[in-house]
Amino acid sequence: MIEASGLVKTFRLARGGNGTLGALKGLFTRAYTEVQAVKGISFTIREGEFVGYIGPNGAGKSTTIKMLAGILHPTEGEVTVAGCSPQRERKEVAKRIGVVFGQRTQLWWDLPVRDSMEILQAMYKIDDRSFRDAMERFNALLDLHEFLDIPVRKLSLGQRMRADLAAALLHDPPVLFLDEPTIGLDVVAKNKIRQFLREINRTDRKTILLTTHDMDDIEQLCSRIILINHGQVMLDGTLDQLRAQIGLPSVIVAEYREPPAITGVLDGVEQVEQIGNRLVIHYDKRKTPTPRLLAEIGRWGEPVDIQMKEPDIEEIIRLLYGRVANPARLSYTSFSTWY
Repeated sequence: MIEASGLVKTFRLARGGNGTLGALKGLFTRAYTEVQAVKGISFTIREGEFVGYIGPNGAGKSTTIKMLAGILHPTEGEVTVAGCSPQRERKEVAKRIGVVFGQRTQLWWDLPVRDSMEILQAMYKIDDRSFRDAMERFNALLDLHEFLDIPVRKLSLGQRMRADLAAALLHDPPVLFLDEPTIGLDVVAKNKIRQFLREINRTDRKTILLTTHDMDDIEQLCSRIILINHGQVMLDGTLDQLRAQIGLPSVIVAEYREPPAITGVLDGVEQVEQIGNRLVIHYDKRKTPTPRLLAEIGRWGEPVDIQMKEPDIEEIIRLLYGRVANPARLSYTSFSTWY
C-alpha cells in the first residue's frame, strides 16, 4: 500500500553573514548550505498495517510524511501510495489518503465544523448518501454532534483533533498519515482518538502510518515500528521483536505462602530479589523458557500468586534512542536491519 525506495530530501538553506557588513554583502551575493533531512530511506507497508514511525526530534519523520503525501518532492528516490506516485499523480493520491498534522488544522478557522465538512464534501465530490453515512458513523465514534455547530476557533484541542480525523477520513481513503495526532491532549481525549483509530484499522483495514512521541500511542496502536535517526532507518520490527533485540529481561513476581527456599538458579536468570514471601525474578526468556522457570518456582515453595511482566515501552524506546545516539553499539538482527 505504501512503498518508499531510496528516499532522499536535501534542503538548500541561505547562509547569512556575520555583522552589519555580512548582512549588506548578503543583499548582493548569497551563500547556501545543503542539509540532507532524509538519507536513502526505504520501507514497504502492507494494506491494513498500523505502523509507528518514530525517532528523536529532527530525525526526518515529518519530512518523510510530507513526501509520502505529495507536499514535498524527494530529491532522489521513488514513492508509491495506493499504487500512485504522490509527485506525478498528486490529485489521484489526494483522493486515496487522509492526512492529520497535530499542530495544524485542515478545517476553516471561523466556520462551524458542519460547514467545513460540507465544503470538503463538495471538494471530494462525495454524494449525499455517502456523506450522511460517514457523518453518522463519525458522530457515533467521535461524538461530533457535541460541537458540529461551533466555529473551529472555539473548539478545545481534543474536539479539534476529533473533527480533523473525521475530515481526513470523510472521503474514505485507504491510507491515513498521522503526525503527532495526540500532542497536547488530555487522557480522556487521547483514549477517544485511540479507540477510533483502532476501530477503523480493524474494521475498515485502513493502512495507518503514525508519527508520535507518545509511547502509549505506540504500545496501544501499532503492530510494527520503524525507528529512524538522522534521516536513516535504524530499525524495523514488531514491539515483541524490539524487546528481544534490546535484551531487556522479562520479570516474574511470585508470592509464596511461606518464605521460599531457593535451591538453585537456572541459566538465563539474571537476578532474584527476595522480600519476605515474595520473589522478583528477572530472566532472559531466550535462554530460559517461561514454563521451565515456572516449574522451578513451584519447587522452591508453595506459590499463592504469580504475575508475569514484560519490559514496558518507555524503557525499550529509551534504550533504542540511546543506541541510535551511539551507532557503534548497533548490531545486525535477523528480523530487521540496523544500519
